[in-house]
Amino acid sequence: MRTCTLSLTVLLFAVLVMPAWAQKNAVDDEGHAWWHHAVFYEIYPRSFADSNNDGIGDIPGITSKLDYLHWLGVDAIWIAPMFPSPQMDWGYDVSDYYNVNPDYGKLKDIDELLARGKQRNIRVLLDFVLTYTSDQNKWFQESKSSRTNPKRDWYIWRDAKVPDQPPNNWTSLFGGSAWKYDSSTTQWYYHYFYPPQPNLNWRNPEVEKNMFDVTRWWYKRGVAGFRLDAVDVMFVDSKFRDNPVVGTDKNALGDPVEREIYDKNQPELHGVLQRLRKVADEYNAVLIGETWTSDIDQLKRYYGEHDDEVNMPMDFMFTTVNKLSPADFRKQIQWVDGSGEWPVYVLSNHDIRRVYDRYGDGKHNDQIAKLMASLYLTLRGTVVMYYGEEIGMENNDPKRPEDVKDSMGKLGWPKEKGRDGERTPMQWNTEANAGFSAATPWLPVDDRYKSYNVESERQDANSILSYYHQLLSMRHTNKALLEGKYLPLNEDDPNVLSYSRSYKGETVLVVLNMSGMAKTVSLNLAAQGVAAKSAKTLLSSFAAPSNVDLRKISVEPFGAWIGETE
Repeated sequence: MRTCTLSLTVLLFAVLVMPAWAQKNAVDDEGHAWWHHAVFYEIYPRSFADSNNDGIGDIPGITSKLDYLHWLGVDAIWIAPMFPSPQMDWGYDVSDYYNVNPDYGKLKDIDELLARGKQRNIRVLLDFVLTYTSDQNKWFQESKSSRTNPKRDWYIWRDAKVPDQPPNNWTSLFGGSAWKYDSSTTQWYYHYFYPPQPNLNWRNPEVEKNMFDVTRWWYKRGVAGFRLDAVDVMFVDSKFRDNPVVGTDKNALGDPVEREIYDKNQPELHGVLQRLRKVADEYNAVLIGETWTSDIDQLKRYYGEHDDEVNMPMDFMFTTVNKLSPADFRKQIQWVDGSGEWPVYVLSNHDIRRVYDRYGDGKHNDQIAKLMASLYLTLRGTVVMYYGEEIGMENNDPKRPEDVKDSMGKLGWPKEKGRDGERTPMQWNTEANAGFSAATPWLPVDDRYKSYNVESERQDANSILSYYHQLLSMRHTNKALLEGKYLPLNEDDPNVLSYSRSYKGETVLVVLNMSGMAKTVSLNLAAQGVAAKSAKTLLSSFAAPSNVDLRKISVEPFGAWIGETE
């Protein structure tokens, strides 16, 4: 009886400390978890909204914009790293996992954000940098203090292969050897990224325990999940074998081109992800994976054989289609949609150039921005947006080497300008600095802000923002878009990407003209068992009639038309 009483007490305590939404059933009546139909929105905290006018965005700034995000149609925000950090890699070098960077606020500010987000049904996810830490992290400071320190094995230390040479030929993503010599202990430590970002040794159970405890601490505070940074490099080959070198060419940073088979995607990482998922499931939380893969089979492995690893591995293969190519997009969509898994689509983020630049032709960029929104927001799956895409923000790359803040740009200039361009301040209005801050922003605001900003575009029915708002509203309420099966149409068309989403007799049609010429499209739905000859227009990026003959749908250059069969 004492055991039974103790168990009931533990259960009651778990319910009391667990966030309210984690106490709900994990799935809805149709078997979907809360995140399946959610729209996620990545926020780069340094650049979103500055509440105290010091030129740096912060957590209270994000809280002040929750009403806007709710209006837009956002269900969850993912905040890029906001932990204390020396900012060698702008937050991706964490010195303390249990606090907030003073630039961004305090723990009470996170609590306020969580509470106000809950009032608006907006969940909050954090960026979990789990593969490496800052070299200023107290764990690493202990690890490097001596070879006998209890935390020595929390990081990856090796002796030289030959005197004065690193243990193997692995190179850092940011240039040079992935090994840094520590003269005080006469060993080398491993860093896949910058030298001040030493990799954790996930083969050590103490590392796993402590990092899992970090997630539990934040879950109990109310965080709804994590985006997992750089999961593919969590483990390295236990034998530390050299990577094969490909040819004699050098990469952009002057290093040999290697096949990264021993420093990436090691099989041991899947066991860790399964155990990390079990912790997340206890809190009805979600894990989003930064999962760079080269094929669909590799992507499927991140879901887990029994859907027990990463809930949402992002399909970055989708972002590699850097041109308006119906054939290429069709292939990528069919790969992930036909995989048997729940797709996760992303077009840009803090490391990837903005949509406006990558697909724009310099003349029809606004139309193309609406076209791309129509693509990834009407597919079956979950979407992860990036702040500013909804208003047509473009890359604002540094013009001079002395203006570069990103270390990647500093190392690779002029061939590599870094990632500052896609991280510039959010454009809120026509006031100075686009309403981001009364002080000089940490990165310069794009010159186009007086035309491309939230306030102006909310008042313009034809703006990119208004289009996003309508599209997201439709996505949240249309059952065919939420639940419907994806079926490609007119698969031999080189200029127009067309498909249907069908669910219980409802069919939504999507026609995307990816060419600079007007096109007339004929859709025959008989093969799908749909007898309709016409459709009503739900949303169009051009002036389309309210009712359309499916035998001759006229679509303007770079136009998007979304309709529903009658």
